[in-house]
Amino acid sequence: MVGLGPAGSAYLTSDVRALMADAGHTFLRTARHPAVESLSGFVALDYLYESAATFAEVYSAIVEVLVAAATAHAPDMIVYAVPGSPLVAERTVELLRHDPRVDLTIIPSLSFLDLAWERLGIDPLARGVRLLDAEQFALQVSSDHGPFLVAQCWSQSLLSDIKLSHLYDGDGPEPDVVLLHHLGLEDEQVRQVGWWDLDRTLEPDHLTSLYISEISGRAEPEHEMARLARLVETLREQCPWDNAQTHGSLMPHLLEESYEVLDALREVDMAPAGATATVPGEHLQEELGDLLFQIVFHARLAQEEGLFTLADVARGVHDKLVHRHPHVFAGVIAGSAQQVVANWEEIKKEEKGRSSVTEGIPTDLPALLLSTKLQRKALSVGLTGLGATPTDLTARLDALARLETDPVVGAAEATLPGGRDAIAQRVGDVLFDVANLARRLGVDPELALRWRALTLQDEVVAREGASAALPIPDRRTH
Repeated sequence: MVGLGPAGSAYLTSDVRALMADAGHTFLRTARHPAVESLSGFVALDYLYESAATFAEVYSAIVEVLVAAATAHAPDMIVYAVPGSPLVAERTVELLRHDPRVDLTIIPSLSFLDLAWERLGIDPLARGVRLLDAEQFALQVSSDHGPFLVAQCWSQSLLSDIKLSHLYDGDGPEPDVVLLHHLGLEDEQVRQVGWWDLDRTLEPDHLTSLYISEISGRAEPEHEMARLARLVETLREQCPWDNAQTHGSLMPHLLEESYEVLDALREVDMAPAGATATVPGEHLQEELGDLLFQIVFHARLAQEEGLFTLADVARGVHDKLVHRHPHVFAGVIAGSAQQVVANWEEIKKEEKGRSSVTEGIPTDLPALLLSTKLQRKALSVGLTGLGATPTDLTARLDALARLETDPVVGAAEATLPGGRDAIAQRVGDVLFDVANLARRLGVDPELALRWRALTLQDEVVAREGASAALPIPDRRTH
């Protein structure tokens, strides 16, 4: 595997020249390269580009041709030459590296990158430049805003896609954009252009690259969502694991990511003032991203099944929220949060054609969460006086405690017909009352109990550390 360098024959290394002269069988990925004029006795594989629908198919076909040639001529070597360096932006090299049918030796060559850094007058490491592929620009570009060197800008349509990608939307200072065309050749062009002129300044080809300086401002949310959706599409097409997933197989992941978001939210909520912009905030951002990925993935599966798309999901929740907020969008009067909830429930009943506000609540919810949701529904229809008063709750707790502390009373009650069920019902009443009290205090009982359980976990870990003479870890901030 050798490289032809970034331009004419002057950039061919002596090692490459010697290998190509001595080899009896030489293949070029493409003869469309300036250095080819000084070469002879090779087989160009350009014809494969005309017989395949996608670049991925072309690259796979090239690999098969090369493996067949290597097999036919073994033990003699064959030489495969690619433009530039075989170590930069060469998908066929990656495929051959992982192909067990052949032994591969790579001879490094000069890359177009070396000429680009010299023409731009920059140290890419000091600037933190990211190398992107024009074909994959929308997927690879991120919200770090550059600087970027975009390789293989071989058509005006690719440059147009970059220009219209929302990386820069006109807000803030216009970024410096430099077109790098035919570096190392007599007709070399290094031209700084305006953002809106980058696709109408010269006729690009496979020897055209683009440098984009750092862009101020943040990318639009719709752009980032589009990038995420395209990424999921690519994963479904090219990753065996992602391609094998179904709605059912992803359910445990969705549940796990939801709980991880809850943990991250708790960290942010309990962080000291001013700390949410640092570690807790970064953790929450990451976990929300993981959960969002699950949602986009399920939407993609539904699209493949012909059910709906991610756009349908976004449109549906948008329109639903507009309809359920008539006090914001339709002039309906709602003077309190309670009135908003009541309006919401009535609208929801009409939308769903339901006879009760309790329809649609999953009965498999954790019991504390189920109790809280049903209590809220009861309040929305005017049902008050839920649960015991604080005084009654104390009395009920005392009565249950006596069943444990007084063995005679406890044994007698347990032996009555239905005694165990009656005790379980009384425990259920107390738990329901506690959930109701927590709701009145503005506390989610499910999260509160989870916090207490995790605190116990910390205590267990601390005790284990103490007994083993190990450092006791800090308590978790749940």
